[in-house]
Amino acid sequence: MKYRSFGRTGWNIAEVGFGAWAIGADWGQVDEATAMATLYRALDLGVNFFDTADVYGDGRSERLLARLRRERSEPFYVVTKAGRRLSPHNADGYNAANLTRFVERSLTNLETDCLDLVQLHCPPTEVYYRPEVFAALDDLVKAGNIKYYGVSVEKVEEGLKAIEYPGVQSIQIIFNMFRLRPSELFFQEAKRRQVGILARVPLASGMLTGRMSGSTTFTTDDHRNYNRHGEAFNVGETFSGVDYETGLAAVEELRPLVPPGATMAQWALRWILMFDAVSTVIPGAKSPAQEADNAAAADLPPLTAEQMAKVQAIYDARIRDLVHQRW
Repeated sequence: MKYRSFGRTGWNIAEVGFGAWAIGADWGQVDEATAMATLYRALDLGVNFFDTADVYGDGRSERLLARLRRERSEPFYVVTKAGRRLSPHNADGYNAANLTRFVERSLTNLETDCLDLVQLHCPPTEVYYRPEVFAALDDLVKAGNIKYYGVSVEKVEEGLKAIEYPGVQSIQIIFNMFRLRPSELFFQEAKRRQVGILARVPLASGMLTGRMSGSTTFTTDDHRNYNRHGEAFNVGETFSGVDYETGLAAVEELRPLVPPGATMAQWALRWILMFDAVSTVIPGAKSPAQEADNAAAADLPPLTAEQMAKVQAIYDARIRDLVHQRW
C-alpha cells in the first residue's frame, strides 16, 4: 500500500481506503462474520482509512468498526458522517443541537471519546451558505468531541463553497471515469487550500468493475434496484447518475484499455489516483476477495497519456451531456 498526506491534518493515509457503506446496508446482505473478515483483510493489506456514516445500517457500520478497533492493535482512522438521520432532511435540521446529538450517537457507536473526523452528509445546498452550521462544528472541535470536520457533497458548487470555511479539512465527492468535472476547478482550489479529497463512488456503483450486463439483477434491499431514478436519495449516488444502458456501453469502450493482468475495477481506481489532488479513493467491499482486489490497485503502474486521453474522449462522447453540469 502507498500513502498520501491528508490535507492539513498531518495524517498519512492509504491511497486506497475502505468505504464501509456496503457492509452497513443498501448493497444486499453481508453477514457480520464476512464483514469482519473483510475489515481484517483491509488492515492486513495496509489500509488505515475507513469511511462510514451513522445511517449505514442505522449505525451497524460504525459498530463493526468499533469492534475492529477492539480486536486489532493497528492504528487506523475512522471518518464518519452526520445529517442524514434528519427527517425531513432539510437545511434547518443542520443546527448545533442536532449535530451534537448525532456526534454523541457516533461516539457511542464507535466506542470512543473523540471522533477522528466528521463530515456533513450531503446536506442541502442551502446549508453551505449558513456560517452558523460550521461554527457549530468548530464548537464541537473545541469541546473535544471531534478532532476535524469536513463535508460530503453532491455538487462541485457545494465543494467550492464548503472550502471557503477555514475549519473544513476534507471534501468527499463523487469522482470516477463517469464524473470528471471535479478534476477541473475544484481540485485546483482544494489543493490551493490544502483540503483533503476523498473520492467516493469510485466504481460508479460497480458499473466500472466491468462485471455487469443487461441481465444483471439486484436484490430488493440494494439501492441499485430501488434508487435508479432517485426514488430514495440523490440519483447521482446510483451508477453516478448515468443511465444503466449508457453506462454499459461506455464500459465496453473502456474495456480494451485495461492492461493485461489488471481487473477493470483496479484500473478504474488507478485512474483516480492519477490525480494528485485526491488523498484517497474509498471503494466498498463485501468480501475479503473484493477488498484484496481493490487494494491491489495501488500497485498498478501509472496510466499512459494515451489511456488518459481515451478515457476523456469516451466521457466526452457518451457521458458528459448527462452529468457534467448537473453535479
